[in-house]
Amino acid sequence: MTKKNSIQTTNSRLKKEVEMRVSRADFLKKIGGIAALSTLPLITSAKNQKGQASTGKKNTQWGFIIDLKRCVACKACVVSCKNENKTPLGVFYNRFIEKEKGVYPKTTFNSYTQPCMHCENPPCVPVCPNNATFKRDDGIVVTDYDKCVGAADCVKACPYGARTIDLGKNYIADPKNPFNLIPSSEFNAKYGLREAEKPPIGLARKCMLCLHLQDENGEYRDPTACSRTCMGKAIHFGNLKDPNAKCLVHGESMQHLLSTRKHFRLLEEKGTNPNVYYLS
Repeated sequence: MTKKNSIQTTNSRLKKEVEMRVSRADFLKKIGGIAALSTLPLITSAKNQKGQASTGKKNTQWGFIIDLKRCVACKACVVSCKNENKTPLGVFYNRFIEKEKGVYPKTTFNSYTQPCMHCENPPCVPVCPNNATFKRDDGIVVTDYDKCVGAADCVKACPYGARTIDLGKNYIADPKNPFNLIPSSEFNAKYGLREAEKPPIGLARKCMLCLHLQDENGEYRDPTACSRTCMGKAIHFGNLKDPNAKCLVHGESMQHLLSTRKHFRLLEEKGTNPNVYYLS
């Protein structure tokens, strides 16, 4: 197949996917189904009976254990995260850090994936002027886009660089390109398509542990995109508070991994108490 034919085939597939989604949306609209779409698990904007943001499952702390010995630096975690959440140009929920120290030939090289730490004491929460960033009962630090005003105080406060302001850039300039017409799973029907001067453009964005994959009980139907895509099986995801919890991807005991392997957390001296552990 020639390069030209390959591009045409890809565009054709994207076009069909868009047509299917649009057709389904039109059908649901005719039968009043848009209301049903808006009630799908979108925890960041869901409200409880008191009108407060949903806070997830209590006595839970979702987090990561990342095995640096298994990481092969393929960066599939970064790519899968962008694909799952359809993040725009300049917005990364998961970054891959590469650091080289020393002078040749005496050098050391470190590399690791770095999502939001979902800290026990998140410095981004108290600085928010509009209480848009908060920590749920299940330990996930989220941003309510209905409240965020894009002040960027949280961006400055995060010592991990996990937050960015969505500047409205797109990978593909043409707004009618099939890729731009596929809504983001993260926002469901509410903020599905990116439009100028509409959320989340202009607001602070970050990893929210693929909340759209949680069910109504706060349990994950599927693990986060980064953990289930890691080809080296280096990323373990699960409940760090439950002593019997297992990795949702590979089935290992989360606490057994921590009790039998040397591990560390980034910038613990900051007092953030991050919920991402690195096995060394």
